[in-house]
Amino acid sequence: MLEDCKTAQERWGGVHKLVDRWLDERRELLVSFLELKEACDAELEAVSKAQIDRFSELLMDYISAGHFEIYPQLREEARAFEDSEALGIAEKLLERLDMSTELVLAFDADYSTPVRCQHYLPRLPAWLDRLAKGLTERFALEDQLIARLHAAHTPGASHSAAQPHA
Repeated sequence: MLEDCKTAQERWGGVHKLVDRWLDERRELLVSFLELKEACDAELEAVSKAQIDRFSELLMDYISAGHFEIYPQLREEARAFEDSEALGIAEKLLERLDMSTELVLAFDADYSTPVRCQHYLPRLPAWLDRLAKGLTERFALEDQLIARLHAAHTPGASHSAAQPHA
């Protein structure tokens, strides 16, 4: 899709639109997380599988989009601009990606069926606390990478790598 763009502006503008859409998905994920957390705090036994499924689906979609769409595009942009600092941030993020992804997959597995959901319901508040910590770190690294690329690669940026190398 983006490979067919004729200019750097078209190509990297497309990346930034992709990132904007992904950050909208993050906001939706956070709203769902807070709703689920509030439901747990109010009355854990009343939390429905549908609430857990909605959050889990948004979580899986967000993690997948980052891993398969966003990170590859951001790394490609950093390479095109020969931005070693951004590539270093990307590598830190990717190192932590596996741990974060494992956590998300384990959560999804624990609440995948009605029987498992009922069995693991007492653990939901602790799970949400673990996910909050893991996602907070992940979001901070993602934000660092996005800010680094946006600041360095937008038109008129003063960074020495502001123009892609041919």
